[in-house]
Amino acid sequence: MLDGLSKVAPLIKRAKELEFPALAITDHGGMYGAVTFYNACKKNELKAIIGVEAYMAKNSRFDKQTKMGSDQFHLLLLAQNMQGYQNLMKLVSFANLEGFSYKPRMDEEILFKYNEGIICTSGCMSSIFNRLLLDGKEEEAIEKFKLYKEKFPGRFYVELQAHPKVKELKALTKKLVEIARQLDLPLVATNDVHYINPDDATAQDALLCVQTRKLISDTKRMTMMDSPDFYLRTAQEMEELFHEYPEALENTVKIADQCDLEIPTGKLHFPIFPVPEGETDATYFTKLAYEGLHKKWAKPTKEMLDRLQYEIDIIVQKGYPTYFLITQDFVNWAKDNGIGVGPGRGSAAGSLVAFVLGITTMNPLEHGLPFERFLNPQRPTPPDIDMDFADDRRDEVLQYVAQKYGEDHVAQVITFGRMEARVAVRDIGRVLGLPYEDPDKVAKLIPNIPGHKTSLTDAIQEVAELGEYYKQPKYKELIDLAKKVEGVIRHTSVHAAAVVIADKPLYDYTPFQKDQASGKIVTQYDMYSLDCNVSDDAIGLLKFDFLGLRNLSIIQTAVNLIKKYKKKEIDISNLPLDDKKTFELLSSGETTGIFQLESGGMRRVAKTLQPNQFSDITAMVALYRPGPMDLIPTFIEGKHNPDKVVYPHESLKGVLQETYGVMVYQEQILQIANVMAGYTLSEADILRRAIGKKKKYLLDENKKRFTEQSLAKGYTKEVAEKVWGFIEAFANYGFNKAHAASYAMIAYETAYLKAHFPAEYMTALMSVESGSHSANRDEKVAVGIDASKKMGLHILPPDINKSNIDFNLEPDENSKGGLAIRFGFNAIKNVGAAAIENIVATRDKIGQFQSFSHFLMTTDNRKVNKKVLESLIKVGAFDQFASRASMLSQLEEIRAKVNQFSSDIDGQDGLFSGLGDSSQNIQDTFPKLPEYPQAELLSFEKELLGVYLTDHPLAQALEYVIKRANKEISEIELSVHQDQTFTFGGVISKFRETVTKKTGAKMAFGTIDDRTGSIDFVIFPKIYEELAGKLTADMVVLLRAKVDNRDDSAQLMVEKVTIPEENLVNLAGSEKHHEVFIPRKTDQSVLQEVGKMLKSKPGNDRVVVVIPNGGEPKRMLLPYGVAWSDELQKALNDLLEK
Repeated sequence: MLDGLSKVAPLIKRAKELEFPALAITDHGGMYGAVTFYNACKKNELKAIIGVEAYMAKNSRFDKQTKMGSDQFHLLLLAQNMQGYQNLMKLVSFANLEGFSYKPRMDEEILFKYNEGIICTSGCMSSIFNRLLLDGKEEEAIEKFKLYKEKFPGRFYVELQAHPKVKELKALTKKLVEIARQLDLPLVATNDVHYINPDDATAQDALLCVQTRKLISDTKRMTMMDSPDFYLRTAQEMEELFHEYPEALENTVKIADQCDLEIPTGKLHFPIFPVPEGETDATYFTKLAYEGLHKKWAKPTKEMLDRLQYEIDIIVQKGYPTYFLITQDFVNWAKDNGIGVGPGRGSAAGSLVAFVLGITTMNPLEHGLPFERFLNPQRPTPPDIDMDFADDRRDEVLQYVAQKYGEDHVAQVITFGRMEARVAVRDIGRVLGLPYEDPDKVAKLIPNIPGHKTSLTDAIQEVAELGEYYKQPKYKELIDLAKKVEGVIRHTSVHAAAVVIADKPLYDYTPFQKDQASGKIVTQYDMYSLDCNVSDDAIGLLKFDFLGLRNLSIIQTAVNLIKKYKKKEIDISNLPLDDKKTFELLSSGETTGIFQLESGGMRRVAKTLQPNQFSDITAMVALYRPGPMDLIPTFIEGKHNPDKVVYPHESLKGVLQETYGVMVYQEQILQIANVMAGYTLSEADILRRAIGKKKKYLLDENKKRFTEQSLAKGYTKEVAEKVWGFIEAFANYGFNKAHAASYAMIAYETAYLKAHFPAEYMTALMSVESGSHSANRDEKVAVGIDASKKMGLHILPPDINKSNIDFNLEPDENSKGGLAIRFGFNAIKNVGAAAIENIVATRDKIGQFQSFSHFLMTTDNRKVNKKVLESLIKVGAFDQFASRASMLSQLEEIRAKVNQFSSDIDGQDGLFSGLGDSSQNIQDTFPKLPEYPQAELLSFEKELLGVYLTDHPLAQALEYVIKRANKEISEIELSVHQDQTFTFGGVISKFRETVTKKTGAKMAFGTIDDRTGSIDFVIFPKIYEELAGKLTADMVVLLRAKVDNRDDSAQLMVEKVTIPEENLVNLAGSEKHHEVFIPRKTDQSVLQEVGKMLKSKPGNDRVVVVIPNGGEPKRMLLPYGVAWSDELQKALNDLLEK
């Protein structure tokens, strides 16, 4: 619930100003901010009281609410000590896992079971006590008070609140005091704080509107503005409000004194890894490492042995063997179970130990990767080993880990999405009811630099135009409200990769919940509260990153297909890294489907660079980012003209030679500091991190040391300062070489498979993409189909007897490599998993379907229902049996007859016994109707396959505009092309006309598709004025448009729209058609014979008749298709030459 506007730092600052000795956090139903709040209070010497305003079910937490609020009451719980804190985490976890119904609810059963160390109050007006009293059920309320007094001896208080504008509260307070006196219960006054200062009330109200999606002007909505006094009151205000009950205020101090909680932070908690009897974690880890080394190399060199022992010594000394044992265990389990695993990620590829244990497949000695970048001996926290798994089987690895260490010991990690400046402006603009374009233009003026967040306050100072808007009352209200909600947590989600594993049940360390969207168990504390790698004040649970990478699913699927169709076992982790065919593919720029290298910009770089060694790919991955992208031309020039490479100093040639004199990697900082200034690699890594922090005193300190030590080694001051300048500037954009090399390896693997096994690779790519749930699924499949066709691969339509769940391969001598790709059932819309499984299982059991009726009789009509049948018919899966028109228009009658026939057979078992499967003999008896027009069949394809598979109804017009475009959509790189104007040609796939709220002028939103990709566009009223009513979906257009940044995604701001004229399109399309040249003075009778001859050969080929017409011949496209052949051409020539 977004009803709390208070942010931790300003709240604590205000509490210190008011000289409060303690402050409590009691969020609704959760403890998300507890550790952050605790640490912040501790740093500010303020006692933190950790609590929760729990939701309580009246009877059982397992009872479901009939509607929101029908069975949920509030109750305030505070942790008195560590036992109470851990019990609170247990209670919150149970409320989420067992009692969730609209809200996470506890019940008295578990509350009383885990009440030790918890102080309880009777709560706000929404508590069970106060609800009973407000409903006139005083006796029942008193019994409830007695029960809680018994269950919380000396720890139960009657809570009083003061909100003068809430009319029921005055009488309720009197009744509460009366009951407290009667039952000898202590009173306590509380200050319900939803925002910090009185003038924050409107912003908090706007925040409520953001969540409930209401306008501030809406009078029928949830609001707290009726009593705008939920701010942090002063002690004087509290004394005035509770002057009748001074003991209630005194008891606030008493409770604060009772609460004595120290949350242990900054200490690592390692899970327990089972090792063989007689072994310790350290000895078993060492043993596995040496066994792995000898499996890799029968006779390891001294360099290998020394490096391995050096790494082992550091890992053991720092106490991290368990971390490596756990990681290698789940990684090798995944590999043993055929799950695609990445070669490495991040700096882990710099470890020889990780390589020999099977965690990575990158040999750090071969690729020049230092261990210190991965695990610096001077680093106080464990290394971070992130792992990529095939995304379609990642959950299996998580299940294995949960089973091994205990379901309640493993959870994924929550993340909090905050209202950043741009989002805050748009959200507030919406709840204020402003026209879309007003907050939109303000939001766009806020700088959006990757890795650097600009606050609204800074933006107003930095951007003159925004400062001008701020002077206008309308925009000032928008921006002032947005500034107040900026930074507030807006929503929660599950971290894409992070998983924590604990040595005991997680609720001893963190409350957890079930993610409502995915059902996954998720911590309520985020990484900043859990992971010592992220924060020194974290709880210290061990975090592992399990990332799902679709390209690994594609690779694994391709390897499986190669094994099936080529009978070859491909060891993807052991490919030759000098494969000529692979580098030829990369150099051609035909990199559709190649990991990291398929963007338009990367294609250009590949074609210009002409990579011919693995290190070139590594550098491409590292350089193609904002900042270092400017160095790409120098890098390419250095590769093609080695004589022009310039090194800062000749002694650095060994460090910079592979990158042609250009600093590309962070590891090069380490090596340069080592070579020039004698830093150890560990010290050099500390230097790298210090420069990255951009703190002046650190920079000055390190510059002095680097310069002095370089001078001592014989370098001149000029060279030392010059190199330092490079290092200091480079630290802002240097890339981790180990990570670049790891991702370059995946790029190489995908390129290798595409180059050597194109059919298998493209089949795998389209299978995985079609099975994904990504928003651009159809677009990815369409791009894959287009690329496959360009490669000479045939794409065959769905076929009920030949298609499988995924795309599959079948022999076709006219397709590249003798294999064609058959569309899979999985890629057909409206055909779900249950229907597909039934179709495939039935076909496996009985053999091929002999007719449409046979199919209907043998499959399960509950799974293969009418909608599924219609979809299969429309995409042509039954074309071998009848026309689509025949089956669709008569579907109900056909199904009824088949069902009746099935019933007759079931009732006549004796007649048919011994005749085998009678359904095999079922033939289609329904009338055969003429087929639908080609355009309608193609529209079915687009609707249900997401692509025009066999042809494009606008192919000719599309060809015309694409040739006149100067930019393909797939080439757009926001970081490169923002604010640049290009011409795009394509078909409008989505279109929506709307009107502005302010003026009522028409404008439009849409999406354009040019075969390489799709992109959203907007046409503002001034441009749209002349176009209104002329544009629709499925129209081919040329757009001149500026590339714009819309929430970090590219969109087009249209400046001009051109709708090509039909006759120009027809003539432009004639380039692909056959021409018949009519000589001058050709007799009319001959022309009639030509017409008859052409009409006698109906077909799909286009023919243009060229007639002499003064200086420029007239060209006419025939309105019908012809079956063109050499014989026809010869006959026409003979006729016209008479």
